[in-house]
Amino acid sequence: MAIFVPARGTLTLGVLAASQVIVLLDVTIINIALPSIQRDLHASAAELSWVVNAYTLVFSGLLLLGGRAGDILGHRRVFTAGVALFTVASLVGGFAFNTELLLAARAGQGAGAALAGPGSLALIATGFPEDGARNRAYAVVTSAGSLGMMFGLVVGGALIEWGTWRWTFFVNVPVGAAVVVLARWCLHESPRIRGRFDATGAFTATAGMTLLVYGVVRAAESGWGDGLVVAALAVALVLLALFVAVESRAPQPIMSLGLLRDRNRAGACVMRLLLTAAMSGMMFFLTLYAQGVLGYGPLETGLAFLPTTVTVIAANRAVPWLLPRAGPMKVMTAGSVLTIIGMVWLTQISATGTFVSGILGPVLLFGAGHGLVSVAATAMAMTDLPAGEHGGASGLIQAMQVGGPLGIAVLVAVYERVDGTRVQSLAGAFTGALVLSLLMLATALTVFRRAPAVRAAGSAGTS
Repeated sequence: MAIFVPARGTLTLGVLAASQVIVLLDVTIINIALPSIQRDLHASAAELSWVVNAYTLVFSGLLLLGGRAGDILGHRRVFTAGVALFTVASLVGGFAFNTELLLAARAGQGAGAALAGPGSLALIATGFPEDGARNRAYAVVTSAGSLGMMFGLVVGGALIEWGTWRWTFFVNVPVGAAVVVLARWCLHESPRIRGRFDATGAFTATAGMTLLVYGVVRAAESGWGDGLVVAALAVALVLLALFVAVESRAPQPIMSLGLLRDRNRAGACVMRLLLTAAMSGMMFFLTLYAQGVLGYGPLETGLAFLPTTVTVIAANRAVPWLLPRAGPMKVMTAGSVLTIIGMVWLTQISATGTFVSGILGPVLLFGAGHGLVSVAATAMAMTDLPAGEHGGASGLIQAMQVGGPLGIAVLVAVYERVDGTRVQSLAGAFTGALVLSLLMLATALTVFRRAPAVRAAGSAGTS
């Protein structure tokens, strides 16, 4: 029996997509707002960096716990609570009168996103019928997230040029409130499993992921040889190793290690990790190029990335049709090749370049590659799941967003070590992103099965 009432299917998908838009809009919109926040709240450089990092740390640390909470408590309940928390935190952030309150609001946004994110994918996996509708739903929700990230730059630039940085928080409030209200009407609760939270697993996973992200984020600022970076990464590795040991023996683990025995699911996680690392690095350094070399303002920079949405949406819409016919290996390979071509183009960047010669082509190519890989990887991660594991799998695939700060940290290290001019250093950073794209291609060619038929995701857990 499908979880969603068919007549409400479109509204259901709209609610889930809207939640992804505001959650991922906030990932990029805040970057545009940072200079205005610094001037208004008299924030130091360190405090300003934590306006971004507080969200990233809490979000990454709580994802696995958020996914498991949905399995036990019900994904609609946890999803709605997450969106509500995100909305309230956004309201607080908009009214923040000092950096301490703003950082608390950003942490609250991260916690809300960690609860809502896994729920959106799990509700699709448990609720859509056993045909292409499920993969089309993944394509819509993934497209919404991509649009949120891209439009974040444009919306942020417009709000700051014509208003105030506070509207970069307030813009989430009406959308979040509408999602909370509509979710109770159009989303039906997912099947729940009996059990209790694995407290030791939750602690080791949350602390380990948080320290891992902290170490990577600090490495981008202080270098990989910094004492706190080394200590954070060392403790993170110990905690994550302990997490694996605990989960292998726990009667009801927070994340079943058996999820990674499926090579398609494990490969999907690697692909998402590498894709997010390459994308974050590309956007970070292209923003530096647009503003530092081409002389663009915040709004112009955001508009420069907007064409990406065209190829992202086109590729997203193609994946549900391609997967059953070509299989995951060919779809992932095609996406990887497109990102590689885009990255090779960016390595030729020059100080005399223009928007057309230096930015437009690469972002269109990368958008198409991103659209193919992201939807296919999500579908593969949520395929053939045992009952009660939809939240765990959703949290796992979304935890691969740790690739964002990891990619930026690695490429910043490359950027700082390249001798020569600023533009030559940027080309060196893009060469590092090219290596990540090549690793994606190697994963696509070696991990995914060649079978052309791919079943709709989540069949084992649908009631």
